[in-house]
Amino acid sequence: MAGHSKWANIQHRKGRQDEKRGKVWTRVIREIMVAARTGGADLSANPRLRLAIEKAKAVNLPADTVKRNIDKATGNLEGVNYEEIRYEGYGVGGVAVMVDTMTDNKVRTVAEVRHALSKHGGNLGTEGSVAFQFKHCGQLLLAPGTSEDAVMEAALDAGADDVLVDEDGAVEVLTSPTAFEAVKAALDGAGLSAGMAEVTYRPEVTIELSDDDRLKMQKIIDALEELDDVQEVFHNAAL
Repeated sequence: MAGHSKWANIQHRKGRQDEKRGKVWTRVIREIMVAARTGGADLSANPRLRLAIEKAKAVNLPADTVKRNIDKATGNLEGVNYEEIRYEGYGVGGVAVMVDTMTDNKVRTVAEVRHALSKHGGNLGTEGSVAFQFKHCGQLLLAPGTSEDAVMEAALDAGADDVLVDEDGAVEVLTSPTAFEAVKAALDGAGLSAGMAEVTYRPEVTIELSDDDRLKMQKIIDALEELDDVQEVFHNAAL
């Protein structure tokens, strides 16, 4: 099936995130703590914690730091309690934006998110105002030139929902959140390494922007990602 171009968009996003590597450990630690607090420290029974630890390994977070923060979250050590809050709003050109945060002070966080949006031409919306424009799913993207047939055979047998081919040849695999780990393992086992693999909120439709609006939208995303309490920023702009 044909799919909208995503490879360049994903690589652009990863490049911007790599520039902010200093904040990555903090965000991964918070994700580990919330996953452990809500689902327990048993990896076999807590898929969210398994994914968080995979993220930790990918950014070279030391194993003792991982263990210490799991212990904090499950009450074995004293630590900070973080609350998960999602904010929804709009960027420029009608772009939908969802901002996932983990915070110990929601009054501070909402003020910072609102300011980051409004400063660059966006605005904060109400709960549910844009969430319907995104699908919660597992998403794996393989580089242009990857064999579509090989990906389909491995992914669909492992429970993937769909395999899409980008206009530049990249192959995108979509799964339910619960099937994500099995599909990723099947692709890895077949020697098909995904350049991006995550459980995410995928926009149902992307919005093309003018050059000027793309710059404004990037400023909004950068401002949001710079906030200490922000974990993830989801949007439907083609950048």
